[in-house]
Amino acid sequence: MRRLGDLEAEIMDRLWRWQRPATVREIVDDINEERPLAYTTVMTVTNILYTKGWLLRSKQGRAWLYTPVRSREEYAAALMEDALGASEDRPVALAHFVQQMSPDEISALRKALRAAGRQAES
Repeated sequence: MRRLGDLEAEIMDRLWRWQRPATVREIVDDINEERPLAYTTVMTVTNILYTKGWLLRSKQGRAWLYTPVRSREEYAAALMEDALGASEDRPVALAHFVQQMSPDEISALRKALRAAGRQAES
């Protein structure tokens, strides 16, 4: 999975945070509170995200409403999978990754592994 570009990530971040469909106008207005950006630029990048399969869209009047296909967490998990795939020795890469985790993250990982183990058994 290719990492999102800067503007792609900005758009996706808003949609993930809002947890609701949004129009390009809403996204542009929110971005413009931080920095000026043309409507057409955001419209183009949002359409690219739709074409790449990151967003769904539905018509509302004359505007499109955009909704993320994947959650932020699914995106992060896919990036981690790609990063592990870059190693010739996945177990060693995974061990290095785990060594950098906080105790709370290790606890969450243990919980996820137990759940995955139970799911694999059923």
